[in-house]
Amino acid sequence: MAKARSRGARALVWLVVLIAGLIGVNASAVTWGGGSWAPELALDLEGGTQIVLEPRLAEGASISQEQLDQAVAIIRQRVDASGISETEITTQGGRNIVVALPGEPDAQTMQRIQASAKMEFRPVLASAAANAPGATPEPTESEPAAESESQPTDPWDQAWITPDVQAEFDAFQCADVDPTQVADPERPFVTCSSDQTARFILGPVAVDGASIADAQVSAATNSQGQATGGWAVNLELDGEGPENFEAVTRAITGLPEPTNQFAVVLDAAVLMPITSNAIITDGNAQITGGFTQEGAQSLADQLRFGALPVSFQVQSNETISPTLGASQLQAGLIAGLIGLLLVVAYSVLQYRALGLVVVLSLAVAGVLAYLVVTFLSSTEGYRLSLAGIAGLVISIGITADSFIVYFERIRDELREGKHLTSALESGWKRAFRTILVSDAVSFLAAVILFLLSVGNVRGFAYTLGITTFIDIVVVALFTHPLLRLLARTKFFSSGHRLSGLDPQALGAVYRGRAKFRDPVLAGKGATSAKEAQRRQTIAERKAATATTGKED
Repeated sequence: MAKARSRGARALVWLVVLIAGLIGVNASAVTWGGGSWAPELALDLEGGTQIVLEPRLAEGASISQEQLDQAVAIIRQRVDASGISETEITTQGGRNIVVALPGEPDAQTMQRIQASAKMEFRPVLASAAANAPGATPEPTESEPAAESESQPTDPWDQAWITPDVQAEFDAFQCADVDPTQVADPERPFVTCSSDQTARFILGPVAVDGASIADAQVSAATNSQGQATGGWAVNLELDGEGPENFEAVTRAITGLPEPTNQFAVVLDAAVLMPITSNAIITDGNAQITGGFTQEGAQSLADQLRFGALPVSFQVQSNETISPTLGASQLQAGLIAGLIGLLLVVAYSVLQYRALGLVVVLSLAVAGVLAYLVVTFLSSTEGYRLSLAGIAGLVISIGITADSFIVYFERIRDELREGKHLTSALESGWKRAFRTILVSDAVSFLAAVILFLLSVGNVRGFAYTLGITTFIDIVVVALFTHPLLRLLARTKFFSSGHRLSGLDPQALGAVYRGRAKFRDPVLAGKGATSAKEAQRRQTIAERKAATATTGKED
């Protein structure tokens, strides 16, 4: 008895520690991370910003539905990478893309969306500082001179630097970079670096950005696989990318600077020139360059999410009002409150004083859910939508179902004639397995729904998964330990008729092995002789038959 009480007290202590920990991390997020004690609301409840992206196409060109769908998918990846949830991304008129973000997005998120040009890899034919005069590289034995009248044969051929291109380069200023410019992928291109510190003459596109399969950050290593202390971006190509990448690295590796470089171009600007130090034959390359971890991650994100099939420009950027508003939010909360009151009323009517355990357990579950959602809102960009609130409301039923399973198991044990303490432990073992299976199914459904859906449906799945996990925590660390402690009180241990654990009201039959309480044929909680016989084991029936035979 004392051992069970001690285990119950320890579990409650762990629950208090858990709640205190969640309060502490939320306080840290509010104090140092710019968080809030209230969850951020999603687009349908708070309103936000609507950005309309228009494709930049050459004269007479058009965009296909397949290209548009691919662009939507990539832009959605970009927005998700910034940690913003509940974003709506749709198409408009078979041409434009509409991005609706909750609240007011920060500058980094706006940059991710606005930097929606097509990404390209182009060989560097010449470069100079932003304010320095242009200079054409000295020709090598394998390169024709800039003045040669020979026709260029490949993207890295110096013959692309014609007198007209050289004159444009000499006169070019970084302020002249037009981010809306659509460069011909088969012609040379004069531009600047994104930080406007260097100018470049770039050859035609050698590797298309659509060939980028993945880009991840890792610690930089040397040729022996030893860490160098810096950071690197590991690039993976697919499709025609590996073949084209091998061709360009084979051609420029070993050439003098800057002709041994190729540039990553996004929004008509060079993100960075990359020096080729080896021939890459498998489409897997490591990009280094004195990166910080944040700088490497930023480049990896741009590489991974920058390969749009066509270029886009921002047509409009405006604030939008919430689609549902405060009245719908209030209606949703009222619906949740009504559901909660109905669950409480049923629990009190069905389980008497045990209903108070349900109320307290639901309160603890609500506190945990609120703290977790608030923490995720402050640190992970999660926003609570009406669909997410629906997930929280449905969780009331899931949590109440766990209590019902547990209480009914205890009552079954009491009907078998067990003492309350024994009934609690044996009932818990049987109930907890059922609760785990039930919650595992709900959690798996939430995970699948989250992975396969987009928009508000993901918000519903997110809150459903969180509350399903919290249900297990509450039942294990609060409901069962609390009943252990209550079982020590006279009110519950004596089976008071208002406790919800009255053996007589439950129809308990046994007083001991092969001994039966005389059937009561009338009155509240009455049982019949037929019920008593039905609950007999085989051994007890044989004993009863033998006794009857002797009496005869």
